[in-house]
Amino acid sequence: MPDPWYENERFWSVMDAVLFDPDRLAGTFAEVDAILALAGLRPGMRLLDLCCGPGRHSLEFARRGLHVTGVDRTPRYLARARRTARAEGLQLTLRHQDMRAPLGEARFDAAVNLFTSFGYFEDPADDRRVLTHLFQALAPGGVLVLEMTGREILARTWRDRDWAPLPGGGYLLQDRTLTPGWEWVSNRWILVRGGKVEEFTVSHRLYGASDLSGLLRAVGFAEVQAFGGLDGSPYDQHAQRLVVVGCKRG
Repeated sequence: MPDPWYENERFWSVMDAVLFDPDRLAGTFAEVDAILALAGLRPGMRLLDLCCGPGRHSLEFARRGLHVTGVDRTPRYLARARRTARAEGLQLTLRHQDMRAPLGEARFDAAVNLFTSFGYFEDPADDRRVLTHLFQALAPGGVLVLEMTGREILARTWRDRDWAPLPGGGYLLQDRTLTPGWEWVSNRWILVRGGKVEEFTVSHRLYGASDLSGLLRAVGFAEVQAFGGLDGSPYDQHAQRLVVVGCKRG
């Protein structure tokens, strides 16, 4: 059996410029502003960024005076984040590990998992394991922010296939399939650029607001709320993203 897509280093290399295109990078500042307000974060607090990638949020949080630990399984992304942190003189802890591994005990005031970096695993027990470790890593009163594509949003905007031009030339074609019950989506990505064609299949579990909120409560989180964006807007028929926030009681 081939390795799952998220363990394919070529995927993260080839798709780097697509995943972190100029428009997405330009939105980082506003996203961090929104998360600081949503989670009640202040300079000096300790933040865990799980699946931090090349550190676009981790670095910005560090610029705002937070003590940040970023965790990711892709060495090339961590190396880039380290280079940026050194160049800017930022204090940033970066760890190379699988998101399912333990994250430590009761150290962080908040944790974030952003950009649909949850639900990759075929066994749903792995998702629960990730949330359990996040709960354990938070200090009493700590806050978790999860941000992803919600099942309800995908149902409203669903297209079997589409394509989009890429900055700098080329196209990304996407061909999507669903399992019955809207539990799992597989997305065939075909990248056409510079006369070359690369193909990957990206798949993950789909969560709606109620089942993801219930999963957080099941591992111990309290005061769980669902929003339609990092700005705290309602999770309703106009929602653009699924954001679920849970608190670890003090």
